Amino acid sequence: MTKPFIAVVALLGVITPVQAHQIWIEQSDGQNAVVRFGEFGENLRETSPGLLDKFAKVTGTLISTKGEQKSDATKTANGFTLPFSTAPGDGIVAEDASYPLYVWKQQDKEVTNWFYPAARLITSFAAQQPKLVLDLVPTGQEGQFKLFFKNQPKAKTKVTLVTESGWSKEGHTDEQGLVKFDMPWKGTYVAEVSFNDRSAGERAGTNGAEKYDAVSYATTVTFVNANGLTPIPAGPPATPGK
Repeated sequence: MTKPFIAVVALLGVITPVQAHQIWIEQSDGQNAVVRFGEFGENLRETSPGLLDKFAKVTGTLISTKGEQKSDATKTANGFTLPFSTAPGDGIVAEDASYPLYVWKQQDKEVTNWFYPAARLITSFAAQQPKLVLDLVPTGQEGQFKLFFKNQPKAKTKVTLVTESGWSKEGHTDEQGLVKFDMPWKGTYVAEVSFNDRSAGERAGTNGAEKYDAVSYATTVTFVNANGLTPIPAGPPATPGK
């Protein structure tokens, strides 16, 4: 690695591993959109059989000038395929609102938690309205997002922008829920945000009401930058969990 390249990395961000699994949306040219689960910054995509099998029901909505189209996703060996793709100006949101509750120990107390993963794919930074419980939406300014929680702007929350190579940069939303990033590299970026809501409640389950103590929301936004520096190559695919 040359010294000029090291200087560019130091100025623009750092290469660090992404800590938590999340879902994100990918779309290859000529293909339908696919919801992945894993760690984008570590080139990790979970598979089935494996951790993909924990999901209950992944749904997606295509948002276009013609209206909205909602559909269930179809599980494959390495993701959840949606029956549509975006054209320029379109967007997609996806989520699993029924991910199984899990129990973990917090000090000496058992806590029942609900993991609520969601994702958004954008094709431009044209302003959009929130549709997810925890939603990061473009504002109309290049590189700028606004974070909403239950349709209200959410301030002072960390947002991490990553590429598949592991390059990342952190920002925090201001009092209006706004955060802005430079996107120096050409290629795909995923912005990640999470929030643990310690409000207890219950949800409808297959066998009746299910009570929980907290909800861990994790939301991403995928955007492909057509301009910029030649991207840092991604490392080899990480080994999926079981």
